[in-house]
Amino acid sequence: MRSTARNLPLHDRGPARAWLGQLARSTGPALAPMLLLGALILGGALGMALVVAALPLTVASAVGRPILSRGGPRDSLTGLGDRASLTMALDRMLHRTAGGRSVAAMAIEIDAFKQLEQRHDRAAVEQVLRIVGERLQDGLRGDDALSRLDGPCFGIALVSDHKLDLDSVIQLGQRLQQAVSDPIEIGEAQVYATVSVGFALALRLQQPGGTELLQAATLALIEAQRRGAATIRSYSRAMQHRISTRNNLCDEISAALDRGDLTAYYQPQVSIRDGRITGVEALARWHHPDRGLIPPAEFLPVIEQAGLMGRLGEIMVQDGLNALRLWDAAGLSVPQVAVNFSQSELADPKLIDRLAWELDRFDLSPDRLVIEVLETVVAHRLEDVVVRNLSGLAGLGCRLDLDDFGTGHAAITSIRRFSIQRIKIDRSFVSRIDTDPEQQKMVSAILTMADRLGIETLAEGVETQAEREMLARLGCGHVQGFGIARPMPRPETEAWLRSFEAQPRRAV
Repeated sequence: MRSTARNLPLHDRGPARAWLGQLARSTGPALAPMLLLGALILGGALGMALVVAALPLTVASAVGRPILSRGGPRDSLTGLGDRASLTMALDRMLHRTAGGRSVAAMAIEIDAFKQLEQRHDRAAVEQVLRIVGERLQDGLRGDDALSRLDGPCFGIALVSDHKLDLDSVIQLGQRLQQAVSDPIEIGEAQVYATVSVGFALALRLQQPGGTELLQAATLALIEAQRRGAATIRSYSRAMQHRISTRNNLCDEISAALDRGDLTAYYQPQVSIRDGRITGVEALARWHHPDRGLIPPAEFLPVIEQAGLMGRLGEIMVQDGLNALRLWDAAGLSVPQVAVNFSQSELADPKLIDRLAWELDRFDLSPDRLVIEVLETVVAHRLEDVVVRNLSGLAGLGCRLDLDDFGTGHAAITSIRRFSIQRIKIDRSFVSRIDTDPEQQKMVSAILTMADRLGIETLAEGVETQAEREMLARLGCGHVQGFGIARPMPRPETEAWLRSFEAQPRRAV
């Protein structure tokens, strides 16, 4: 049975092994001992026949159980091996193979496990863990080793008769994801679980050992989880460098916020119809003392990881409102400043009171502060603190912009429910709109919808005059992007505003 499975390609071994595991769990543990007992009592030819009948069930039961259960520490819940057992299995595999060409480690974690724990009791959660472990085991071959590392995280040691490559391991990961995705019956309810997967090929490590290989797979898992649920990522040295850089920045970010190294840059927003300034967006920028200006795509995940998005939001609001007050005093017309708010910030029960206090402190009316919310935050959202805060901010008089529209599947009912006053069309729809008829159709449909709902529109990422002209022809209200102006520090923004206002007023 095992030799047959070993000869199957990596992506073809799942169904046969799954059937074998189910047979072992359903009949083997109970029926095989009874057959063997009958053989001892009866003896002779009949006893031999019973032994022959029991043998397949005994083998199936052994194959169907976790491979590491034969020795070493075991997890009491699932019967699988632990982290130490998996590390030893990887070490043995690496020792048996030349340079680890056919060895890999895989780390798998159940997505949204905290929400699962909040919705179900302990017995139900433990049942999910056991079933996920069984399904993962059923998808592996006899020479592979499965362990439960901790919580909702499992680890797999993979070995093959041939060289393991990216494609074959990705196919295995996808097959395991598919196996886990079937509904899990918990009483009268059904649970749908997904898993994220990270893996590391021994060939990609300079000096692979069991511990190092599992650590690399875990790093790949973390990167997969950063991309969203049910994602698969492979370890690489470039990934290691990115993670090391991010960890270093994480150690520095709190002090950088306190020192004022993170400040707001401002990007103007302009009316297409008459060319006037309709506002600015405050965008976070980090001036690192050694590295200079660090891209937002690099430091924003670090701030989120450190749990400091609220602190950054406070800085953006304070800088933005202060800039409006200074521009008012200088006689410059900037109607409003837009600030991005993350989901964690919008979940702060004290958000409305804090923003009302800031507006009062800077002596500005609420309509001069625009709350930018990602479409993914409001899409299909039920009643919670975020919903109450958005409704409260609209009631206070703040304007609400729906950011990156077209990427998050927000329903029209959500747009009306949250009193959205303007949608920002994502740059992916704006790029090459002057030459791409499909882009024109998509944006035209968005603009028609917004017009029927009485909602303003702003196109992000506008870079060329041709794009501006096409957006004007389609009926877009406002534009923002490098084609108008790049994000600038406040003093440079003030100089740009003076220069812009000195020019004859014209449509963009």
